[in-house]
Amino acid sequence: MPTSTVDADLHSVRELFEGHRLAWGDADAYGAHFTEDADYVTFFGGRLVGREGVVEGHRGLFDGVLKGSRLYAEITAADFPAPGVALVHARGAVLKGRARRPARRALSVQTYVIVRGADGRWRIRAFQNTRLRPRVEALSHWLAARAPKG
Repeated sequence: MPTSTVDADLHSVRELFEGHRLAWGDADAYGAHFTEDADYVTFFGGRLVGREGVVEGHRGLFDGVLKGSRLYAEITAADFPAPGVALVHARGAVLKGRARRPARRALSVQTYVIVRGADGRWRIRAFQNTRLRPRVEALSHWLAARAPKG
């Protein structure tokens, strides 16, 4: 894709990402950032299917244990493997109380597949949230560096 198109798409994806972060706490607003056929995998392996599944899966959390919490999220990588498709990797966590940044043990690695719909709007089609395990990540990198090449 031409650079100007990639820049414009990246800007739109970042806007969606930020809107998604800020919608945390309102199940309907949060769900509006997903496609009707969204697929959402939680950090503990639960699966929410469809926008309505995402909304209803969060409603009780936002009214209960996550009431008043905020979402910390930062994009760590973004790519456009096909026109109208963004693959985004991020780090994220739920913030409670006065916390401004998450504890390292609270961080998750997140993968988003974001698509541009027929209406031109970008929405989240798939989301995978996996709790970050720094020691496991370090071990994986160490093993990969020692694996036989070719």
